[in-house]
Amino acid sequence: MIEVENLCKSFTRVVKDENNKKKTKLKKIKTKKEEFLAVNNVSFTVEKGEIVGILGPNGAGKTTLLRMLGGILTPTSGDIKVAGVDYSIDKNAAKKEIGYLSGNTKLYNRLSPRELLRTFASLYEMPKDEIEKSIEEISKVMNMESFIDNRIENLSTGQTQRTSIARCLVHSPKLYIFDEPTLGLDVISSKSIIDFMKSEKERGKTVLYSTHYMEEAETLCDKIIMIHQGQIIASGTSSKLKEESNTSNLRDLFIKLASERGDLVEE
Repeated sequence: MIEVENLCKSFTRVVKDENNKKKTKLKKIKTKKEEFLAVNNVSFTVEKGEIVGILGPNGAGKTTLLRMLGGILTPTSGDIKVAGVDYSIDKNAAKKEIGYLSGNTKLYNRLSPRELLRTFASLYEMPKDEIEKSIEEISKVMNMESFIDNRIENLSTGQTQRTSIARCLVHSPKLYIFDEPTLGLDVISSKSIIDFMKSEKERGKTVLYSTHYMEEAETLCDKIIMIHQGQIIASGTSSKLKEESNTSNLRDLFIKLASERGDLVEE
């Protein structure tokens, strides 16, 4: 379903110039620009019908990775294939197979969820009769009947998040890419989204999502990919990873692996 090979993304950042610590008359420390790899030589494969969790702390490179997979960022190097389509050959064709949800998705507040879904469905050139049928099905799946005709600006955080996810699935993609979909949500809203991911897996859809809620991923995911400082430090099933590392949970496993690398872990 999705193949990632030797994927890298570099950015430029400003850091203190350690070779010139003298302050100017304005008492400003001199700085310099340097290149750094937010994602560093990442390779993995996700099969059809799998739920795969990308785990790691803030700043690990999860969002940068998912933005490249979603076609939003262009990799510095490496290859991406989605449903057999190579991004370097036809990125638009690949993106049609994806429902992408970012952590800072903005919606049109003056629209209702129903109006929003109609708008996005038309962008995918769906026939009008299919649009209305899809919206009704999605409304039931995401439990949106009670607020689908209310303005988005009046919705709760959980209702807004469900609307964001509904936007991603209106065109029935083969692959879902979600960046922290349950972050900051209450228990009921989180359960609704987790249940949705499980139901889509049963339909043969693929879900790739990032989270730092390791307990959630441990029970939900078919496969885990742990990323830290832009690199994969472990991948496999939850049970296999715990067995190989002699740990009882994924949180302890991550801390153990990061410590062995000599990295400072901050949660």
